[in-house]
Amino acid sequence: MTRALSVAGSYAVSVLRLGAGLAADGAGARPRERLELYEFEACPFCRKVREALTALDLDVLVRPCPKRGERFRPVVRERGGKAQFPYLVDADAGVALYESDDIVAHLYARYGRGAPPLALRLGPLGDLASTLAGVPRAARGGFARPSRAPAQPLELWSFEASPYCRLVRETLCELELPYVLRNVGRGGAARDELRGLAGRVQVPFLRDANTGAAMLESADIVAYLEREYARA
Repeated sequence: MTRALSVAGSYAVSVLRLGAGLAADGAGARPRERLELYEFEACPFCRKVREALTALDLDVLVRPCPKRGERFRPVVRERGGKAQFPYLVDADAGVALYESDDIVAHLYARYGRGAPPLALRLGPLGDLASTLAGVPRAARGGFARPSRAPAQPLELWSFEASPYCRLVRETLCELELPYVLRNVGRGGAARDELRGLAGRVQVPFLRDANTGAAMLESADIVAYLEREYARA
């Protein structure tokens, strides 16, 4: 029952966002160095940035910063002067940005073709819509839990609107596990690579270089993360 409720709540978030973060449809130039994003899954402002990353077909190194987290929050405070999220580091452009609207505008100006979609240009109204969309999942992906830090970041093939991927990202966030987010929205360039690795285009797909594990199915991935990295 708990699993069914989690999936239903995650589906509700996707429905309320009206398909944002479903397809890759505006990709332009590619960064030479991988983008870095400090964020947490439950944050409505961070959600807007993740939706833009899916639409622009951009990979990003995610460093989760849930509330009460101690692994990456101090890094943001030291680099930017305050623990505010999302926080994007774009080494190619030589910039580090707070504020979701500024980050989205930067991503589209540098790596997109045209203006952001309307859902990402609504300012405070868009923030409210993203906040309301997150209500069904309450605080999941919002607060840190004890965990063992991996030596290397994990790798997750995902797209923002997938309710099953959201369940995995929530766990990665709560355990403060850094991971490379490989966006595979509809039409995305990494889908062929995913097919070669997993045998089919299905998400979420997790690969962990620390243990050699690779797997599909959100329930199996969440169980693996809890078993391998969670600490009482």
